[in-house]
Amino acid sequence: MSVIDRRRFLKTSAVGALASAAASKAVFADSPDTAAPASAPAPASSTNARPPKVTRILAEFIVKTGYQDLPAPARKEGVRTLMNWVGVAVGGSHDETVNRAVAALTPFSGPPQANLLGRSERFDIMNAAFINGVSSHIFDYDDTHLKTIIHPAGPVASAILAYSQYHPVSGKDFLNALVLGVETELRIGNAVYPNHYDVGWHITGTCGVFGSAAATGKLMGLSVQQMVWALGLAASQPVGLRESFGSMNKSFNPGRAAANGIFAALLAARDYTSSDGMIEAKRGWANTISTKQDYREITEALGTRYESTLNTYKPFACGIVIHPAIDAAIQLRNQYHLTADQIDHIDLRVHPLVIELTGKKTPQIGLEGKFSIYHAVAIAVIDGAGGEKQFSDAKVRDPVTVALREKVNAIIDPAIKPEQVDMTITLKDGRKLHKFIQHAIGSTEVPMTDQQLEKKFADLADGILSPTQTRALIEKCWHVEQLDSASEIALAALPQ
Repeated sequence: MSVIDRRRFLKTSAVGALASAAASKAVFADSPDTAAPASAPAPASSTNARPPKVTRILAEFIVKTGYQDLPAPARKEGVRTLMNWVGVAVGGSHDETVNRAVAALTPFSGPPQANLLGRSERFDIMNAAFINGVSSHIFDYDDTHLKTIIHPAGPVASAILAYSQYHPVSGKDFLNALVLGVETELRIGNAVYPNHYDVGWHITGTCGVFGSAAATGKLMGLSVQQMVWALGLAASQPVGLRESFGSMNKSFNPGRAAANGIFAALLAARDYTSSDGMIEAKRGWANTISTKQDYREITEALGTRYESTLNTYKPFACGIVIHPAIDAAIQLRNQYHLTADQIDHIDLRVHPLVIELTGKKTPQIGLEGKFSIYHAVAIAVIDGAGGEKQFSDAKVRDPVTVALREKVNAIIDPAIKPEQVDMTITLKDGRKLHKFIQHAIGSTEVPMTDQQLEKKFADLADGILSPTQTRALIEKCWHVEQLDSASEIALAALPQ
């Protein structure tokens, strides 16, 4: 059973949910005093076992893991994660959402310690991290860990790039912190997904704060005990609800997670204490916000299996569940040279989650269009693309788009997996064109190439940075490990 199929089962099984909650209350104690090693944690379903000291195990891993310990695939995907994140942050830097955040916070910002990507303003590191986090998520074009739907880079990269301008760090140390921060948030997310997400939490914010605290604390050189406290202080700051989707508030969540993580690490560096078991204790983070706690997801194969290598990058600037439909529409358009006036109607069979998350039939603004399967399919046929320009207010309201959107029929079919779509376009001349997508471009099975990431980056930076600047910034991202100071990336993203 796939992760999301399992989530669907749990949502429809009240008995299962109640049993899970009851088991959690019976199993976990406030202050566990027995530790299980990272390689052999206590089974999650054991009736009398206490959980391993997850917070400390994780802290020890973060503190003791150096750049030289990272396997080559983790380093490579860390570089690609950075590359994608810088591109989307620059691309979103002049969105109205970011303009409003800059205007609201400018009078209250502290010393000008770090700059904003794609802009000339400088803020204190926590506000810079917040705004860059907002900027990188506003287009819904950032990286995605498909197992949890976490967008990992925003909370972590936003935090440590800001910190690296305040306290210089090498490119190798920066990349190491980025990989460890992403690994931290993804493993914690695995432990509570899907129940945590189902109840309404925006998992990028709630888990991202751990990644931000871990990565920033790593660059600060925290001790194991201080890292335990940093993770504990992060646990006290969960942020983000799914009700915010479709509004500016959604991008607030990774931005706030980035700033909150820095806040936690700064306090911990001064020995500001927390509980030593804030993740796993009976009244700690995992038991408070989820009816599922599988601590094996956090501790098993820690340091040998890297969740961060499963990170993916969006070719389309919208919710990930729409991507198969956009992919199918573009392929049919290109294969048959379709135009909107040829089409009688479009039928697509989709997983129930697609309608749950992206069922807006009449979006009025670009942000709503990102959560409309109907708009996404229509604009993919019209433009042959699904980038940020296809989700503008103007495109959503365009009469040609609206007319085709009304011809799109999305039919729920539980037999279709979330990563699939079955599309049939019926033309006015009676022809039927069919496309089934097993795995869309951008998935782990069909990943974006480095060249595709570069093109995406260049498209996003167009009009903000000159082509020469864009090329130089791309090169710095690809060669981050050779940089004497990671702050060179932020400085290269200043418009001239």
